[in-house]
Amino acid sequence: MKHQPRKRFGQHFLTDESVIDRIVDAIDPQPGEAVVEIGPGLGAMTRPLAERLDRLSVIELDRDLAQRLRRQPKLDVIEADVLKVDIEALAAERGQPLRIVGNLPYNISTPILFHLLEAVEHVVDQHFMLQKEVVERMAAGPGGKEYGRLSVMLQWRYRIESLFDVPPESFDPPPRVDSAIVRMRPWPAPRALPAGVLEELVRVAFSQRRKLLRHTLGRWLDERAYAGRFDLQRRAEEVAVDEYLDLATALSAAA
Repeated sequence: MKHQPRKRFGQHFLTDESVIDRIVDAIDPQPGEAVVEIGPGLGAMTRPLAERLDRLSVIELDRDLAQRLRRQPKLDVIEADVLKVDIEALAAERGQPLRIVGNLPYNISTPILFHLLEAVEHVVDQHFMLQKEVVERMAAGPGGKEYGRLSVMLQWRYRIESLFDVPPESFDPPPRVDSAIVRMRPWPAPRALPAGVLEELVRVAFSQRRKLLRHTLGRWLDERAYAGRFDLQRRAEEVAVDEYLDLATALSAAA
């Protein structure tokens, strides 16, 4: 029986074989690796991935799709909301860091990215299909409208690379937006700092993008008795990732 895509799960199934082959080639899975696919859906990428692997873990929320996937060989099917999956425990179960891939539901892609960020130490790399606009925000540098909280928080821990675009007609049903494939590789030696401090700092800075930082961060820094030098006569999008990291480090040291 044909599966009817469910809007509440944000289901758009990839059907273009040439795009599928290109994605799998970019991932280049090898036997013995611990690969996890998020949102396998009808298995368009699952089958070619599994062919190259000894074992593949898939995380699928849709009960009907999870049941279908259990009929395929070499799959460990985790029927769950990925936001509730313990990625660290999954890596421990597999006995090695994970390679994570998937066509993420566009309606909750940002929460998923932040959920995975919490377990970045247990990840080798990530390859995702996302809305093109989201990939542009992830990879953006300072000075543009795409640069924001997502850019800073992800670039702190990952090297972000937009690989190629995917048009709507590659899916069934076609989404109303263009898509893109992104590669995320954790930095081997990221700056060590309290994630909560950086996250709050960036949240406050970008809370009112059009205002100068003296109107957003100014009072926030005063309340924390930060005596360092930081140019507040800029907007949030003009501050590079390293400057946010420097400021978060200084605030942590002054606490």
